[in-house]
Amino acid sequence: MIKRTLLQLVADRIKEERRFMQVLAGPRQVGKTTLVLQLLNEPGIQGFYAVADDISGIGQAWIELQWETARQQFKASGAASFVLVIDEIQKIPGWSETVKKLWDADSREQVKLHVILLGSSRLLLQTGMTESLAGRFETTYIGHWSLAEMQEAFGWSAEQYAWFGGFPGAAPLITDEARWKNYISNSLAETSISKDILMMSRVDKPALMRRLFDLGCSYSGQMLSFNKILGQLLDAGNTTTLSHYLDLLDSAGLLGGLEKFSRDQVRKRSSSPKFQVHNTAFMSALQPLDFQLIINDKEKWGRIVESAVGAHLINNAYMQGYSLFYWREGNYEVDFVLEHKGRIIAMEVKSGHTIRTAGLVQFRKHYPDSKIMLVGKGGIPWEDFLKMNPLELF
Repeated sequence: MIKRTLLQLVADRIKEERRFMQVLAGPRQVGKTTLVLQLLNEPGIQGFYAVADDISGIGQAWIELQWETARQQFKASGAASFVLVIDEIQKIPGWSETVKKLWDADSREQVKLHVILLGSSRLLLQTGMTESLAGRFETTYIGHWSLAEMQEAFGWSAEQYAWFGGFPGAAPLITDEARWKNYISNSLAETSISKDILMMSRVDKPALMRRLFDLGCSYSGQMLSFNKILGQLLDAGNTTTLSHYLDLLDSAGLLGGLEKFSRDQVRKRSSSPKFQVHNTAFMSALQPLDFQLIINDKEKWGRIVESAVGAHLINNAYMQGYSLFYWREGNYEVDFVLEHKGRIIAMEVKSGHTIRTAGLVQFRKHYPDSKIMLVGKGGIPWEDFLKMNPLELF
C-alpha cells in the first residue's frame, strides 16, 4: 500500500542518473527500518546500512566513518550507484553539518552515492539541522499503519483497527489483551518517550510529561484548557511547559494537541488544545475494558471511532501537507477542520444513532466558502473513510 509505493519510488530514484538524499522521519515501529532493508534487497540495488545506537562519545566522527565505509564498498562493488543508509540519525547532535560536508565532497568528486537518513522524531531531526541542507534532500514522513495496510497484512476488521491501532509488531499479541496492553505501554510508548524525547531534548519534569501523555490518551477527542490540565495533573508547572511537552509528544508521533480553527493566527495559538492520539493503541492500552466489552458500550465505542478517524487525519496531515484543527463557538462544535491552500473542510464524526449537524451548519455560516462533511451514520461510513486519502477530499 502506501509504504510499498514509497519503496518503489525510492528504488526508481536510485536507478536514475541524478544523486539524491532522502530523509525518512516517523514514529517508532512503523516500518522505516524494514522498508530500507527491503530496499537494499531489491535486485540491482547495492548499499550499506548503519544505525546510530550506542555511539556516545564518537558523535559526528561516526558519520564520517560510516560514509567512508560506504565509499570503499561502493568502489569495490563496481556498481553504477550505491546507497548509504544511516538509521537513528537524530541521536547525533549537529549531524547535518557533517552530512552537508560529506555530501558536497562527493558532489565535487562525482561519487554517485545516494543517502537515506532515518529518524524517529520530526522535531528532533530538525534540531540537528545546524547547517542548511536546502536543495540537497527531501523529507518524507512515514506515519502509523493505515486500516488498508493492517487489513492486507493481518486481515483485520475496521473495528479491530479502531481499537488495536496501526502497530504491525503488536498484531500477533491481540489475542492476549493484557500482554498487548503491556507491550504498547512499555515497549512502544515508554521507549518513544525515553529514547526519542528525554534523551535528546531538555525536559525538566519528565514525570509531568508522562502524566500528560497518559491524560491526553485518556481524553483523546476532547478539549481541555491548559489550566484545567494542570489541575488534573496536580503539578506546579505552567501552561508554557505543558504546551512545549505536548509539542514534543506530537513530534514523536504519540499525542497531538489540535488548535481551534480560526483565520486569526493569534486565536489559534491561544486556544485550548483538543487531544488526539496518533495511534488509537495508546488510548486503548489505558482502558480497563477489553475489546469485546467496549465495542458494546455505545458511548465509549463512539469515542474510540472518533479517535480512529482523528488518528487517520493527523497521520495524513503530516504525510500529505494539510493542517488539522477543531472548531468551537459557544455551544456549537465541529470535530475536525482541515485546511489546505486556503480551502477548508469541516467534518463531524457520528458513530451512534443520533445525527447532530448543528455545528456544521453554524460553521458554514462563519465560513461560507467551506465544505462540510459527515463521517459515520448519515454520511460516509467511518470504515470506508479510514481507507480514504483525506487530501483527495479538497
